[in-house]
Amino acid sequence: SQLLIKDLHFDGVPVRIYFPREPSVGKRRGVIFFHGGCGIFGSIRCYERICRYITRKSGSVVVSVGYHLAPEHKYPAQTLECLAATVHFLQTADTYGVDPARVIVCGDSAGGTYAASVCQELGHRAESPKVRAQVLIYPFLQALSFNLPSHQKNASTAFLSCDRVVHVILKYLNKDCSLKEPVLAGSHVPENMNLKYKKWISPDLIPEVFKLGYKPPLPASFLPQVHEEVQELFEARFSPLLAEDAVVCLLPDTCIITCEHDVLRDDGLLYKKRLEDNNVRVTWHHVQKGFH
Repeated sequence: SQLLIKDLHFDGVPVRIYFPREPSVGKRRGVIFFHGGCGIFGSIRCYERICRYITRKSGSVVVSVGYHLAPEHKYPAQTLECLAATVHFLQTADTYGVDPARVIVCGDSAGGTYAASVCQELGHRAESPKVRAQVLIYPFLQALSFNLPSHQKNASTAFLSCDRVVHVILKYLNKDCSLKEPVLAGSHVPENMNLKYKKWISPDLIPEVFKLGYKPPLPASFLPQVHEEVQELFEARFSPLLAEDAVVCLLPDTCIITCEHDVLRDDGLLYKKRLEDNNVRVTWHHVQKGFH
């Protein structure tokens, strides 16, 4: 009774829009929400309660994006559809009673990946309206290393184990799951790439309080055939932590939410540091007893 809900398409992408029924004095804020699910499951319907809650509590117009799922729709279709829906909403915000200068993107897990990628893409598009801020809820941000402290600490945590993360990545990219063990070990990354990205992805960059009990793994043998099979993992679109500083410095204000009992915790911590190093304003919320 408090909301008006419409199902539409933005540039061919299914969306559900939630409007507060209570009249507004001026233009409302807008929230574009990308659901999680590793790009292979999840839906607008799964996130119905969350989007209704955000709409009611914030008084914003919320757009839930129903991007098409893999493997039927191959990567990077999901990222591109999230981008298309965002651009459409930014360009037509006035139509929905929304101030185009006060629109944020938000997503959880893989949805956080899409939010980060969309912001990176839009940052250097001079002709596009700008996103006001991004909210990344325990996002997946890199596939270079699965041997960070949070991977080790939460390797067997319920729901999202380290093994399952790599398994669903391979499923999402329609790869042979026999690649899982070498990717988990780090055999997909050549030494020169490890050296290049060590300044951004390394246990050394994780605060000591999050490294209790951490034991650095033995170096893995590089397997060129595995590297060739998983080239997508090294694209900034898939692993936003690999974006160059020239891209990161243009990002909007950011809120990052991490959970202690989550294999992806350190992705969020590393991105927080990268953003801060590039003078992007960051708000960080860490849920000490939280799970993915």
